[in-house]
Amino acid sequence: MTTRTDRWKALDFGPPTADGVEPDSPVLVDYLAGDRVAVITLNRPHADNAITTEMGARLTAIVETIAVRPAVRVVVLTGAGERAFSVGSDLRQRKSMTKEDWLRQRQDFDRTLYTVRQLRKPMFAAVNGIAYGGGCELAQSTDFIIASENATFGQPEAMLGLAAGGGSPALLPRLLPRGKALQMLMTGDPITAQEAHRLGMVNEIHAKGELMDAAMRIAEKIASNSPTAVQAVKRAVHLGEGQPIEQAIAIMMDSHWRSAVHPDRVEGIGAFNEGREPTFQDSDY
Repeated sequence: MTTRTDRWKALDFGPPTADGVEPDSPVLVDYLAGDRVAVITLNRPHADNAITTEMGARLTAIVETIAVRPAVRVVVLTGAGERAFSVGSDLRQRKSMTKEDWLRQRQDFDRTLYTVRQLRKPMFAAVNGIAYGGGCELAQSTDFIIASENATFGQPEAMLGLAAGGGSPALLPRLLPRGKALQMLMTGDPITAQEAHRLGMVNEIHAKGELMDAAMRIAEKIASNSPTAVQAVKRAVHLGEGQPIEQAIAIMMDSHWRSAVHPDRVEGIGAFNEGREPTFQDSDY
């Protein structure tokens, strides 16, 4: 006889139901604001946006397409519905996997997360509910996070017999105090949006119905700036992080000098002096 347990109650989710209706596409992309803003939506709300092999492949393909689409200047990543951003890998799909299936999916997911981390364009997560496991790691892989007031963040892998493998042992201590990151990774206990905001993991908190409006305001502000300059400072921050200060400044200066001789610099200063909106070129790299 199986003994029921309270072990999983704090996580507030379970395996997706077997009879859930799958959407036509597990990931959606909409191009808004004159194609300058791409909104990517994880689209399995019936399963708390749990990530299947097919969903990961679709997300990779979308991000790779955006990477070579010059008109897109910023990307917003979110989840369908108000309950979950994503609870990570679909454990029902994994239940019947062979060892080879599991390793193949792990390679596919590694490619997805790497593609997100390496995107030159700015990309941020609008976390609209539960972000656990690979879902939390996906949010961490973007440039920054905003969240709804009901969002929670957790890494429950150790509770399932796994060491987290989607980036959180490297990324989470950069977003939270080291001890708090280790506590989350070791216990599996989630933290609220309010605690994540207090500790610096989340930039802003918004009411559930106002999250995407806030995301679009941020996205449109970024999209109105020089995409060449925005991508240059993203690259300088990422490559300079953890480097000795003079090395980090040298990396910064490479990016700065590229922007200093770019036509956007002439346009931006001209627009400022003339009191008008600038018209910046699409990024050329």
